[in-house]
Amino acid sequence: MTASSAEWLRSQPTLTGTPPALDPSALPDVPERLFLEWLSAAIEAGVPEPLAMTLATVAADGIPDARTLIIKDVDRRGWAFAGSRASRKGEQLSLHPAAALNFWWQPVMRAVRVRGRIVEADAEESAADLAARSPSARAGIGPGEWVLWRVVPERVEFWQGAVDRRHTRIVYERTGESWTHRIVIGHTDNPPNGEISA
Repeated sequence: MTASSAEWLRSQPTLTGTPPALDPSALPDVPERLFLEWLSAAIEAGVPEPLAMTLATVAADGIPDARTLIIKDVDRRGWAFAGSRASRKGEQLSLHPAAALNFWWQPVMRAVRVRGRIVEADAEESAADLAARSPSARAGIGPGEWVLWRVVPERVEFWQGAVDRRHTRIVYERTGESWTHRIVIGHTDNPPNGEISA
């Protein structure tokens, strides 16, 4: 390779998917409903591993950490995922009970970002999630070690890419017990124009 790594990276194709039609006038009032609509569209489009997401946490030294795992449930209580209490993510969530999630569905040029505080499910719900795993996946996990957590979001951003880089962002923000949402078209989250509030 004779080109610099920056030149080589710039030469690689990006945004090669095909975004579905998006009707800004038909957005639901709550982000979990739009998420499930987008997830269903990704599954129907044959997106590989549509349940995979990146979970970002903060370590004791204040440095972010991230890993890939799968979403377990999404409802008004939050976005659920699970793991061992003794894992690195478990230790970090105990110290800093806040997290961010990122979903990337490349073939349909869509991504979803979720951020908020962490709430641990009760012991019965965590045990039920463990029981739903295969026997081999349950091996070596002691009583009370498996935890189901939820990200209770304060902000959820839906991103739909565009070849001309005028990407569409639908940003939901919590206001008390309800949600507001706005639509941003362009390069930035806070443009001087091009924003539609709803």
